[in-house]
Amino acid sequence: MKKYYFINKFDTNIIDKLDRQTSIIYRNYGLKKYNENLLISIKKFCKKKSIKFYFSNNVKLAIKLDLDGAYIPSFNKSFEHLSYSLKKNFKIIGSAHNLKEIKIKEKQKVEKIFLSSIFKEEKNYLGIYKFKKLASLTKRNVVALGGISHKNLKKLSLLNQSDFAGISFFE
Repeated sequence: MKKYYFINKFDTNIIDKLDRQTSIIYRNYGLKKYNENLLISIKKFCKKKSIKFYFSNNVKLAIKLDLDGAYIPSFNKSFEHLSYSLKKNFKIIGSAHNLKEIKIKEKQKVEKIFLSSIFKEEKNYLGIYKFKKLASLTKRNVVALGGISHKNLKKLSLLNQSDFAGISFFE
């Protein structure tokens, strides 16, 4: 089971409790300019803990800082990163909410597609059946995202899905 934890601040107390099956995705869309020193600190801490570290919405910076990969959110429709040369182990992952966005993520050549929201009832709410239908329409690996808690974690087995991502699950 692979887990992905979205963070927007660096809290060593929480990250320190994570296992090696958990990857960190740093996203802070409110910032115009990112603090590269902070990203390097997170990278070093994650490396010490053998945790993968992905940076959201800026593939170029993730490459420059030699991170494990980059996360492309659903609202990012750019194909610019396809012209970059990537290291062998550099992974690109991304999120989608519907079939149109899944097809864009496939064209962006992401390795994993985070489908949301599976449990959290908001504007992008899918639920179990719609999630299964959308997941069946791609050959990419799919990761469940949105509203996953310790109470509903077992429901992921209904999806034949073990990989998941979230925020509140880890806090």
